Amino acid sequence: MACDTAFRNVAGRYLRDLTAHHEATCGGDASALHEMRIALTRLRTTIAFFSPMVAGPQQARLADELKWLNAHLGAVRDLDVAIERLKEINKRPPPVDYRSWSRERVQAQRHLTRALRSVRYRRLVKSIAHWIEKGSWSTKREKQAAKQRACPVAEYSARKLMRWREKLVKRSRNLEEIGTKKRHRLRLLNKRLTYAVEAVADLVSESEASRLQATLKALRKAQRSLGQLNDDARCQSLATTLGQDGELSRILLSPKREKHLIRAAAAAYDKLAELKPFRI
Repeated sequence: MACDTAFRNVAGRYLRDLTAHHEATCGGDASALHEMRIALTRLRTTIAFFSPMVAGPQQARLADELKWLNAHLGAVRDLDVAIERLKEINKRPPPVDYRSWSRERVQAQRHLTRALRSVRYRRLVKSIAHWIEKGSWSTKREKQAAKQRACPVAEYSARKLMRWREKLVKRSRNLEEIGTKKRHRLRLLNKRLTYAVEAVADLVSESEASRLQATLKALRKAQRSLGQLNDDARCQSLATTLGQDGELSRILLSPKREKHLIRAAAAAYDKLAELKPFRI
């Protein structure tokens, strides 16, 4: 399969996944919102993965619009995660009052629904659907552009995944010493690589399947730990905004919990670095 066909298939699938959860997300369904955001992240990852082929003014403009959509979805999703974390904390005393968080969630949902029912959103979906199928990237006449489109996706993916993997392993070194912002960026790189590997999983031969699964296992383990650290940091930030930090800070930012999660992520990256890259 050529790269242009692979891009259309994968990006089109994630766009359909995104729009499939539109109405339920407008209605305030937290699960649908989560699925919609995952689909959006996968779509953005696919565009980044094939960036040498699809880059251009249209791609840059659509990237800005997808970033706008992600911001609206993220504002509500962050509150959902924070509220779930507070419910978990409430299983042990002293209880935390999260009613104001729920009110904030209602307000954020109102903004999100307005965005999802806007002309801007409808224009975005229509524009990106057309761009995936018939964007300017698909008609460039330069020899290099034609070569990129015709390149076998297995060959291209092997090179791209290797570069992304090497970058992630390099950035994960000395994890115990980097701050919250760098850990957040590392988490995004980890998620990007995970989604990219999953997207090309059907290209891997049966003999390479076990190596692919080992790679995904290490990535997902690191993602869980970094995700929990990010959720705690985000929850603390929201608590400060709502004037409810205080006791919550000691629970969310527990040095013992932070140390445990960082060590778990570091161990996962050590394992990833030891694994031989799978062949496509």
